[in-house]
Amino acid sequence: MSTTPPATFEHAAATLQRLRDEIGKAMVGQRDVVELLLIAIVASGHVLIEGVPGLGKTLLARALARGVALRYARIQFTPDMLPSDITGHAVLDPAPAGSGTMAALRIRRGPVFTNVLLADEINRAPAKTQAALLEVMQEYQVTLEGETHRLERPFFVLATQNPVETEGTYPLPEAQLDRFLLKLEIGYPSHRDEAAIVVRTTHGQRGEQLPLDAVAECVDARELLALQDLASGVRVDERVIDYAVRIGRATRGGLGLAAGSGPRGAIAMVRAARAAALVAGRDFVTPDDVKRCALPALRHRVLLAPDAQLEGRRVDDLLSELLATVEAPRL
Repeated sequence: MSTTPPATFEHAAATLQRLRDEIGKAMVGQRDVVELLLIAIVASGHVLIEGVPGLGKTLLARALARGVALRYARIQFTPDMLPSDITGHAVLDPAPAGSGTMAALRIRRGPVFTNVLLADEINRAPAKTQAALLEVMQEYQVTLEGETHRLERPFFVLATQNPVETEGTYPLPEAQLDRFLLKLEIGYPSHRDEAAIVVRTTHGQRGEQLPLDAVAECVDARELLALQDLASGVRVDERVIDYAVRIGRATRGGLGLAAGSGPRGAIAMVRAARAAALVAGRDFVTPDDVKRCALPALRHRVLLAPDAQLEGRRVDDLLSELLATVEAPRL
């Protein structure tokens, strides 16, 4: 028996459907990517979006920020960026002339002090700069000049990156990747969707404009926090948790994998599955919810073995084969 009236879950599903529809006014196609992004936000997790340039990664992040009534900031990562450009730094304020007082340090907060942080092309910055986000993403705080500053909730990072084989990119450290709840991959659109994209971005639009004017705010911070609280209380059977753990453990020593997922992999699957159930209007998680979230929760937490790389194998293919070998429970 659920302790929350079903109408609450139905209302949550309807709210998320409105947000999905608003994002769809800017983003053509990519329905699975949009839904997984909503799942990550409801699960209070950070998202890494990968795809070749020009597929709408930044547009998707900006459409989400516009549909949710939250403060939004964007960082364009470059090879010469410093950690202080992200977190902030201390500025020495000189004492007024004749005041007899000492000069004082003033903390100038960086763009990370927001609700929605778009880290655009995050893998174009070196590891030292990327590491500035480790504390932010894990502990929701920033330490400046020995003083800890808490971030306002809700807070999530939407990071975009180009494939590592693209010129001018740096691979993200494993510790950085592990902080992302899900990694989403945007592929090329279908012929029909691509034609619709061309029409939407050229008809009545100047060259520098993005088709965001039609996206309206439909969720505020209070509602989003309530959705996150509701998702955290979605029921998960012990057998479903065991299923997620078995999937994560199967990646360790899996064929073609040099390194498997740590415990955060199973945690990410269960958190995302809870949010997926809420998006569907249910107050319980099914094994299919876990299986659906397994690829985006694990693909950035495992490493290909050298022989698999030489053979041209893909992480998603290996994980899909592995998922087929892990028996799902019958509830």
